[in-house]
Parts: sequence; structure tokens; C-alpha cells
Amino acid sequence: MISEKEFKARALFIADRIDTRSLETTNLLGVSPLIFELAKESYTVVFRYGVIVLFNVSPMMEIEFLEKIKRFCVQPFETAESEEVDLIIGSDQKEGMLGTKIYLNSAELKNLQLIAEVLAKSVVLGYYETKVLTTFDNIEPIAENLKQKRKLGINVKGLIHHIGDALLNLHKMVGRVEAIDKPELLWESPELERFYLRLEDEYEIRERHTAIERKVELIYRTAETVLDLLQTKRALRVEWYIVALIVIEIFISIYELFIR
Repeated sequence: MISEKEFKARALFIADRIDTRSLETTNLLGVSPLIFELAKESYTVVFRYGVIVLFNVSPMMEIEFLEKIKRFCVQPFETAESEEVDLIIGSDQKEGMLGTKIYLNSAELKNLQLIAEVLAKSVVLGYYETKVLTTFDNIEPIAENLKQKRKLGINVKGLIHHIGDALLNLHKMVGRVEAIDKPELLWESPELERFYLRLEDEYEIRERHTAIERKVELIYRTAETVLDLLQTKRALRVEWYIVALIVIEIFISIYELFIR
């Protein structure tokens, strides 16, 4: 438990995955999610989908921990997505988020774990919002060309890559992160559910998840439409080639008849 009245919580999306099974040490204080004590009154929560959340951790301690956890990371990112928030303990304010700060009656471990759940989901959503937006921007000119009935001028391989990238992002977000699922901790501590729902609402977890799903669906539908049009165009071209060959064959036959 942290005795300080105010400290920072910092979430970092550092890798595609973290091998949490290898992290069970004597410093492990809880599971679902895993929470460790780094030093006196300094904690970290580690998620298998590549996020760590640090509580009351100094910059030097953060650097040391990141160096240590590297060997447990699968496909670490060159630049980590981050998000942080100030925590105020023992205030007269109602528990929850006000402005850019989270107010708590006490800094018990289960409260920290719950805050870590929300911060981890938020930082992952931020990462995939950026990725999906980039793919969306690449697909948008194609949709505009369709609207204006211009030449598509699209690389099919590139288009398939956009589809695959968008679907993979959605799979990771839904399958691994389970952004809109109820945390396991709430089954053991149902009294924290209202607090969690307030935080979830403040960070707009469900709304952001839904927005990403809709963009991915639109990317997929646009790309699928373009691929269908390209296939149809190629099929028509083949048919015209066949017709042209038949016409040429007829002319050759007529010419041979006249020569004879």
C-alpha cells in the first residue's frame, strides 16, 4: 500500500506480448492482473498483451525495470505508446476521475490493479486508433476514386495488405486485450464495480473500441468492393480478348475463302 497522498500512474505499451508466465517471482503480490513490488511503495502491473503500468515509480527506476523486462518481451516496439495520470489519495472528493486526476480513498493493491486495467486498455486503444487511422487514410483515396468514377490505380497486393493489417489489429485488440470485457478482479471484488465503470466511462473505453471496430469494418468493405471491381474488370477484359480472337478467326476464314 502507498502512503503518499499524490503520485503518478504511468502505462506503457512496450511490446506485442509479454511472457508473464516467466515473471512469477517472490515479489509477486497478486494475479489477474499480475502486480509486483519494485521497491518500497513502488509497484508495477504487467499484462500479457504488452502493457506495463507503473505506480509511484521514479524515472530511473522505470529505466531499470524496462531494461530488465526486455528479455520477456515478444516483438518489442521501438517507441512505446504511453499514458499517465495523477492519483490523489484520501481526498474529500468522491472516488473516481475528476479532470486529469483520479481520486481514491486508499491506495490498496486491488484499487491499483483496477486502475491499471483501465489505463492499459486506454493506452492499447490509443495505439490501435493511430494504426487504424493510418490504414483508413490509405483506403480513403480509393473510396473517393470510386465515388468520382475515376481509374482505381491500385496495387492489389497493397490492398490485401491493408485488409490483413486492419483485421489483424482488430484480432489483437479483441482477442488479446479484451478491451470491453469485465476484469477478472471484479468477480472477486464486486464492490469495486461502480468505481471501475466510472473510470471506464471517463476513458470512453467502449466508445473508442466501437469506433475502431466500425473503421475496420469500413476498411474491409471498401477493400472488398475494390477487389470485386478489379476481378470483374479483369473478367470483362478476358471476355473481350476472346471476342476479339473469334472476330480475327472469322476474318481469316473469310479471307481464305476469297483467296480460293
